[in-house]
Amino acid sequence: MVRRHRTGRLGGAAGMVTAETAVVLPVLLLVLAGAVAAVTVVGAQLRCVDAAREGARAAARGEDTAVVRALAGRAAPDGAVTAVAADGATVTVTVSADVAALGPVPLRVPVSASAVAQREPGAAG
Repeated sequence: MVRRHRTGRLGGAAGMVTAETAVVLPVLLLVLAGAVAAVTVVGAQLRCVDAAREGARAAARGEDTAVVRALAGRAAPDGAVTAVAADGATVTVTVSADVAALGPVPLRVPVSASAVAQREPGAAG
Protein backbone atom coordinates (compact mmCIF):
# COMPACT_ATOMS: atom_id res chain seq x y z
CA MET A 1 0.00 0.00 0.00
CA VAL A 2 1.34 3.33 -1.03
CA ARG A 3 0.75 6.28 1.24
CA ARG A 4 0.46 9.71 -0.19
CA HIS A 5 1.45 12.83 1.67
CA ARG A 6 -0.76 15.87 1.55
CA THR A 7 0.70 19.12 0.43
CA GLY A 8 0.76 22.11 2.80
CA ARG A 9 -1.45 24.35 0.66
CA LEU A 10 -4.51 24.21 2.89
CA GLY A 11 -2.47 25.04 5.98
CA GLY A 12 -1.34 28.32 4.39
CA ALA A 13 -4.94 29.31 3.51
CA ALA A 14 -6.12 28.55 7.02
CA GLY A 15 -3.32 30.73 8.38
CA MET A 16 -4.49 33.65 6.23
CA VAL A 17 -8.04 33.34 7.58
CA THR A 18 -6.67 33.45 11.12
CA ALA A 19 -4.60 36.54 10.33
CA GLU A 20 -7.56 38.32 8.73
CA THR A 21 -9.73 37.53 11.74
CA ALA A 22 -7.05 38.88 14.06
CA VAL A 23 -7.02 42.14 12.11
CA VAL A 24 -10.83 42.51 11.90
CA LEU A 25 -11.65 41.52 15.51
CA PRO A 26 -10.48 44.81 17.12
CA VAL A 27 -12.53 46.78 14.61
CA LEU A 28 -15.61 44.73 15.45
CA LEU A 29 -15.02 45.32 19.16
CA LEU A 30 -14.77 49.08 18.58
CA VAL A 31 -18.03 49.06 16.63
CA LEU A 32 -19.70 47.10 19.43
CA ALA A 33 -18.37 49.51 22.08
CA GLY A 34 -19.65 52.45 20.02
CA ALA A 35 -23.09 50.88 19.73
CA VAL A 36 -23.26 50.22 23.48
CA ALA A 37 -22.17 53.81 24.21
CA ALA A 38 -24.79 55.20 21.83
CA VAL A 39 -27.57 53.16 23.44
CA THR A 40 -26.45 54.29 26.90
CA VAL A 41 -26.40 57.98 25.95
CA VAL A 42 -29.75 57.84 24.13
CA GLY A 43 -31.32 56.05 27.10
CA ALA A 44 -30.04 58.73 29.49
CA GLN A 45 -31.33 61.46 27.16
CA LEU A 46 -34.79 59.90 27.15
CA ARG A 47 -34.75 59.65 30.94
CA CYS A 48 -33.89 63.38 31.11
CA VAL A 49 -36.82 64.17 28.79
CA ASP A 50 -39.20 62.11 30.94
CA ALA A 51 -37.90 63.70 34.14
CA ALA A 52 -38.25 67.24 32.76
CA ARG A 53 -41.81 66.55 31.64
CA GLU A 54 -42.72 65.04 34.99
CA GLY A 55 -41.28 68.05 36.81
CA ALA A 56 -43.00 70.54 34.50
CA ARG A 57 -46.38 68.88 35.06
CA ALA A 58 -45.89 69.02 38.84
CA ALA A 59 -44.75 72.65 38.72
CA ALA A 60 -47.75 73.57 36.54
CA ARG A 61 -50.05 72.10 39.22
CA GLY A 62 -48.43 74.43 41.75
CA GLU A 63 -46.21 71.95 43.60
CA ASP A 64 -43.34 73.28 45.71
CA THR A 65 -39.88 73.43 44.08
CA ALA A 66 -38.57 70.70 46.40
CA VAL A 67 -41.41 68.39 45.35
CA VAL A 68 -40.79 69.17 41.67
CA ARG A 69 -37.10 68.33 42.06
CA ALA A 70 -37.91 65.12 43.92
CA LEU A 71 -40.37 63.97 41.25
CA ALA A 72 -37.95 64.80 38.45
CA GLY A 73 -35.10 63.15 40.33
CA ARG A 74 -36.94 59.83 40.44
CA ALA A 75 -37.15 59.66 36.66
CA ALA A 76 -33.75 61.23 35.92
CA PRO A 77 -30.44 59.39 35.48
CA ASP A 78 -28.17 59.06 38.52
CA GLY A 79 -26.39 62.29 39.41
CA ALA A 80 -28.76 64.50 37.41
CA VAL A 81 -29.34 68.14 38.34
CA THR A 82 -32.82 69.65 38.11
CA ALA A 83 -33.44 73.38 37.67
CA VAL A 84 -36.87 74.98 37.98
CA ALA A 85 -37.60 78.45 36.59
CA ALA A 86 -40.93 80.26 36.74
CA ASP A 87 -41.74 83.03 34.29
CA GLY A 88 -45.20 84.45 34.82
CA ALA A 89 -47.72 81.95 33.51
CA THR A 90 -45.18 79.29 32.52
CA VAL A 91 -42.68 77.09 34.32
CA THR A 92 -39.56 75.53 32.82
CA VAL A 93 -37.86 72.46 34.23
CA THR A 94 -34.40 71.52 32.98
CA VAL A 95 -32.74 68.21 33.83
CA SER A 96 -29.00 67.77 33.10
CA ALA A 97 -26.66 64.84 33.69
CA ASP A 98 -23.18 63.65 32.77
CA VAL A 99 -23.38 60.06 31.57
CA ALA A 100 -20.55 57.52 31.62
CA ALA A 101 -21.10 56.14 28.13
CA LEU A 102 -18.67 53.23 28.48
CA GLY A 103 -18.94 52.41 32.17
CA PRO A 104 -15.52 52.61 33.85
CA VAL A 105 -13.90 54.46 30.92
CA PRO A 106 -13.49 58.12 32.02
CA LEU A 107 -15.53 59.43 29.09
CA ARG A 108 -18.56 61.43 30.20
CA VAL A 109 -21.19 62.77 27.83
CA PRO A 110 -23.46 65.65 28.94
CA VAL A 111 -27.18 65.21 28.25
CA SER A 112 -30.03 67.53 29.16
CA ALA A 113 -33.67 68.21 28.43
CA SER A 114 -36.11 71.01 29.18
CA ALA A 115 -39.88 71.05 29.42
CA VAL A 116 -42.16 74.05 29.59
CA ALA A 117 -45.69 73.96 30.96
CA GLN A 118 -48.32 76.62 31.47
CA ARG A 119 -49.53 77.03 35.04
CA GLU A 120 -52.96 75.63 35.68
CA PRO A 121 -55.65 78.11 36.78
CA GLY A 122 -55.59 78.59 40.54
CA ALA A 123 -52.12 77.04 40.93
CA ALA A 124 -49.88 78.72 43.49
CA GLY A 125 -46.63 80.12 42.29
